[in-house]
Amino acid sequence: MLNQTAAPAAGPKKRSWLRRHYGIYLFVLPAIGLYLTFSVYPILFSFVKSFTDWQLIGESPFVGLANYRTVLNDPHVGIAFKNALLNFVVSMPIQIVFGLLLAVVLDRPIRGRSFFRALFYIPVLVTWIVIIQLYLYMFNKDYGLINYLLLKTHLIDEGIDWLGSPTRTLVSVFAVGGWKGIGWSMLIFLAGLQSIPTDLYEASGLDGASRWQQFRYITLPGLRNTTVFVVVLLTIGAFNVFDQVFLLFTGTAPFEYDVPLSMIYNKAFADLNFGYSAALSYVVAIVIVVVSLLQYKFMPKNAGSEG
Repeated sequence: MLNQTAAPAAGPKKRSWLRRHYGIYLFVLPAIGLYLTFSVYPILFSFVKSFTDWQLIGESPFVGLANYRTVLNDPHVGIAFKNALLNFVVSMPIQIVFGLLLAVVLDRPIRGRSFFRALFYIPVLVTWIVIIQLYLYMFNKDYGLINYLLLKTHLIDEGIDWLGSPTRTLVSVFAVGGWKGIGWSMLIFLAGLQSIPTDLYEASGLDGASRWQQFRYITLPGLRNTTVFVVVLLTIGAFNVFDQVFLLFTGTAPFEYDVPLSMIYNKAFADLNFGYSAALSYVVAIVIVVVSLLQYKFMPKNAGSEG
């Protein structure tokens, strides 16, 4: 008679494992509950409501894709996306170029390096309410600092009315937004620089490479992954611009100043068109996802390894 060994029952072992680790779940459950309540549920709820004539009180009749068709046929939506693209074109180069230069300089063992790192990061922490007040002073036509400097250097003959047209206003405020974000880019590039082996710089120095050659052939290739990360996040941020536009223009300026998020806000809380606003929010999300995927696809293929 063959000896048969009974397979161990999975149930008791599983229960004992759960019993041993129940404390982990007790600590995690509150965070999961908050995430599901304040993140996942609102996203799913608004998605469902984007297919209805969403009313705060009473029934919200189902309208199918009508809200999405209205969004896609609304010329104001195109203007809002054009302004978001303008923000991308204006603010992203400022943050990448100056953030990278500051990171390279402050990565070296210079005196007061920690102080200057903190100093250049301060604008990131300053609220947009303060930044907007600074902006209104600096770009004032009559006594603003920008016009004063341009007049003193004879680059212009009379003060520029920066707030006189949508293009000038948006370019100037987006440039200020780029300046505000330089410290963030600097911090990310500093982290990327730590992954580049110092041996490469030492060896190239012994071979007679100049600082520019080291920057071009070691630093820039070594920061490919970091640059991809920064570009993608700045792109998402460009299309999510809201604070400065809201503080300057919402409720007081025409639609020429709108960006996608301010348009979502106005449609929901000014026009009480919540179904349209929900549909527009998902159109914006789809655009951001598509643009981000395209950036990943068309970034240099050899960006897979740094250092």
